[in-house]
Amino acid sequence: MKIYQIFIMSLLLMAVSCTLDKTDYESEINTAVPEHYEFKEAAKVNTDGYTISIETLNGTFYQGYNEIRVKITNTQTNENINASDVTFLPIMTKTDGSKTSCPYQYNLNYKTEGKYYSGYSVFTDKSNIAANWKLYLSFTMNQKIYTVNKDITVNEQSNKNLNMTSFTGNDGEQYYIALISPQKPAVAENKLVAGIYKYHKPSASLGTFPDPSQFSYSEVKGYTLQLDPRMPEPSMGNHSSPNNKDLIQENDGLYHGVVNYTMTGNWTLNFILLNQNGKIIRGTKVSTDFTPGVPGAKSELFIDTLF
Repeated sequence: MKIYQIFIMSLLLMAVSCTLDKTDYESEINTAVPEHYEFKEAAKVNTDGYTISIETLNGTFYQGYNEIRVKITNTQTNENINASDVTFLPIMTKTDGSKTSCPYQYNLNYKTEGKYYSGYSVFTDKSNIAANWKLYLSFTMNQKIYTVNKDITVNEQSNKNLNMTSFTGNDGEQYYIALISPQKPAVAENKLVAGIYKYHKPSASLGTFPDPSQFSYSEVKGYTLQLDPRMPEPSMGNHSSPNNKDLIQENDGLYHGVVNYTMTGNWTLNFILLNQNGKIIRGTKVSTDFTPGVPGAKSELFIDTLF
């Protein structure tokens, strides 16, 4: 009887511990997952009768994926103009003077409906005392090329559902994966969108700064991002969920799949990245064993989320 009572008490302690963990998750969820769907001006610069406005969600540049909208206005008529060859180049300068960039769209696309130029930037680091970011833009109007630059601040991304990671693949190349959607998942099957990018090492010869060929990135084409979501907290046993779908590239250049979150809390998106030939670029399989009481194992390629 005494052994039976000890057993029952142990079960109750485990149940209370699990409940407390879940309650902590709920408290964190209520404050840690902001949603931004409105584009606002994040930076502005004037040059020779034109105003260039750079817009982002919430009017803020965040570490990770940022959709960029650029509007060019004639300051005399206050009308948006349709220029040509609009380019966008973000560059980070460190205290030692070295310069680097991040995945970005150099040639912006004009959107007639909104009268703006569309692109993206995946800022790999937030601004700090050791590094600062600057945007270099250019456009052509009446056969004249205009160039401007603007210092900006890149903020930490507080929404963990928009986290990113960078890594060296088994092919020796540098890759980046950035989560784009959903901003705030539901306990359901969620459409999961990510960008996958690759860095191209520059040639030995340097052009006139800022030379985009020295800061070259591209969208990865035709890969597959295998997905295995888990709850790695000890109380969750690293369990997974059914009906997930691997991410494949669609016409917008982004990778689309499905992640099924069966409850709120900490989740790890374990990945295996395969190239067009099915060769593993990075990632390892995660054991299917249920592991209550210990942190769950993760793939060598993963991104943590929380909702």
